[in-house]
Amino acid sequence: MLRRYVEQLLNVYNYIDGIMVVDKDGYIEYFESFRPDVNKLKEKNILHKHVTEVYPGLTNETSSVMRVLRTGEPILNEYQTLMTYNGQSIRAINTTMPIKQNNEIIGAVDVSRYLDSPYRRQNITLKERKEIKTSHLYTLDDIITASKSMEIIKERIPMVANTDSSVLIYGETGTGKELVAQSIHTSSKRKNKRFVSQNCAAIPGNLLESILFGTTKGSYTGAENKAGLFEIANGGTLFLDEINSMEIGVQAKILKAIEEKQVCRLGGFDPIKIDVKIVSAANVQPLTCIETGQMREDLFYRLSVVQINIPPLRERLNDLVLLIDYFIENFNEVQGKDIKGVDEEVERIFQGYEWPGNVRELRNIIEGAFNVSASKFIQKKDLPEYLINPIVPKSTRENSYRETTPLLQKGQTLSEALNAYEKALIEDAIENSRTLVDAANQLGITKQSLHYKMGKYNLGK
Repeated sequence: MLRRYVEQLLNVYNYIDGIMVVDKDGYIEYFESFRPDVNKLKEKNILHKHVTEVYPGLTNETSSVMRVLRTGEPILNEYQTLMTYNGQSIRAINTTMPIKQNNEIIGAVDVSRYLDSPYRRQNITLKERKEIKTSHLYTLDDIITASKSMEIIKERIPMVANTDSSVLIYGETGTGKELVAQSIHTSSKRKNKRFVSQNCAAIPGNLLESILFGTTKGSYTGAENKAGLFEIANGGTLFLDEINSMEIGVQAKILKAIEEKQVCRLGGFDPIKIDVKIVSAANVQPLTCIETGQMREDLFYRLSVVQINIPPLRERLNDLVLLIDYFIENFNEVQGKDIKGVDEEVERIFQGYEWPGNVRELRNIIEGAFNVSASKFIQKKDLPEYLINPIVPKSTRENSYRETTPLLQKGQTLSEALNAYEKALIEDAIENSRTLVDAANQLGITKQSLHYKMGKYNLGK
């Protein structure tokens, strides 16, 4: 809320070493040090903490910030020796000013010039940059959250990581299932072995079988001796994403491989012992998958020894600010920019949005805004059109008609009414999905079943 004042202040001051904005109670809403060689504090570690918690040597009486909040009067160029909670000692000249709205104090801003050796100032580091890794697996620290449900998941990950039990992760598209899967691997005793990931959606069964189990020369035309993913992941972790989209025939063979802890390559006869932790993921409720025939019941019980359910972003909106700051920090590093945050209007839009694409959608929106933003803060004009002017889905527009129309038309049989309703549901799913796989997932049926029903009702896309 108070971040929009930062850009104004940066335009007023030609040179500052640090800036901090607090709310009316002294809790930090924004922080940046332009001299990480002097002040190593990072915003992500101190955001929403009280100023006297971050600088425990200060009290409500000695802190210039707390005095300004109490009196409403600015304090200019005051010398302070600051001791941070992690043991840094900083000498600074601080100017602290109240932030007022309708003559009421809503916060304060504190700008600092650090007093250090002139020799150090000759080699100023304007911004500390992390090394950008070309190969990276997520760890527990990469799960950014302030929500209780996600904190519980973070607590459980180290517990399940060091067992050989299979883990099934359920979450909507974009909630971060692979992030959790990789965190399980990097938290485990297998972390120095391979993490192998395979998305099982839209891959024909025979091809997926050869990918997973490997092939022997001559098993089919052009086949060579080649290890499958179970062999490649031996000693490590195999992550099977969108397991609910896998053909039933392949599911039976995976179940056998897991239970026997061995595989045979296609065309081969010699069993190969494997030691692999299986982590799988589904973007449809697993029990729904069983009811609709998308997943074998025995495979579900084998894969879901431990089940982790990731809540959608709309159910943990208190994570929005943290995630926004995290993505902005990352894109600043990658693109060499210095964007400070999002303005209040964008924050309101984000808070009122349903986030059907979850965290992945948020990340993509922030990345898109970085490409077009010319300000220190992401503004409404930097957002995609669909977020500013949402299109009402066809199914929503027709709801009022359907609610006032009798379910059974005159002269219509029950079977005809059910077929008409099923056809309408399929039409809506296809209309509001990018792919047939998405439409099938929305309906809770297999892609093959969807194709059959589309033929039955003479539908196409």
